[in-house]
Amino acid sequence: MATNVNMVELDHLSSRYGEREILKNLSGAFSGRTLGLLGPNGAGKSSLISILLGFHAPSSGSARVLGRDIATQGGELRRLIGYMPENDAFIANQTAVSFVRMMGELSGLPSEAALERAHEALFYVGLGEARYRRLGGYSLGMRQLAKLAQAIVHGPRLLILDEPTNSLDPPARQRMLELIREMRDGGEVRIILCSHLLRDVEETCDEVVILNRGAIVHHSNLARERQANLRFLDLEPAADSPALINGLRQLGCEVTPGRQRHLRVQLAPAVAMRDVYRLAATCQTGLRRVEFQRDSLESIFLEAVQ
Repeated sequence: MATNVNMVELDHLSSRYGEREILKNLSGAFSGRTLGLLGPNGAGKSSLISILLGFHAPSSGSARVLGRDIATQGGELRRLIGYMPENDAFIANQTAVSFVRMMGELSGLPSEAALERAHEALFYVGLGEARYRRLGGYSLGMRQLAKLAQAIVHGPRLLILDEPTNSLDPPARQRMLELIREMRDGGEVRIILCSHLLRDVEETCDEVVILNRGAIVHHSNLARERQANLRFLDLEPAADSPALINGLRQLGCEVTPGRQRHLRVQLAPAVAMRDVYRLAATCQTGLRRVEFQRDSLESIFLEAVQ
């Protein structure tokens, strides 16, 4: 698989439903192996996925997926994509193997090849022993694995997973994440993971996009940020202290004021905790709260959506 082609490119992409603007002028190029798509409810994640899959046309702008234009090459593109939807869409009386085979045929596989690949996909996700059981008798975890099997049966180059660990118990969630990491590390498929669980994205993705109110409010390379090993402080001075803020900035720290006097401080490489305490004493500013932390996706997310 060529890795020099961007996974997704957005060019001033917008979408409206009636008078409501759902997506607002999205632009960006995302080239990682695994892209985490995050955002609060109503942020526009599902709308963006629907447009990338060709289910809805954008109101304006354009997008390319794996180098293909979604408006003019949609048919070709859908043969290259595997999609695991958030909601179940099963025929309850159908067996898992017949369901996955049918989805393989709909993705363009010949009937015999689809059946062979259906068996392989179900064994791969751990449903080999249950592949002749009817889907209506499957547990929630088994249904999620069956949805994953139908998404990979035709050997896609891009896999879109919409809330793959939704409502799973801890062992089933861990199994799903292991499969995602295994596919990621195999290098044969790129993955877009849409989730409201920050930990899932942190454990599986190397790139993240955060949507809020239909706009991209953050985009970063998680792998690069992990390697940077940034250090942060959450400070709460006893009183407003412009001198403390200015002093921290003079030391080379980045300071972001928050609510109720809270300060988020990114420490400069040469700055130690004793330097912060010394500066506070010089400014005659008491510190009610000092919390040291490494950067995390949770802190990035909260800053972005606020």
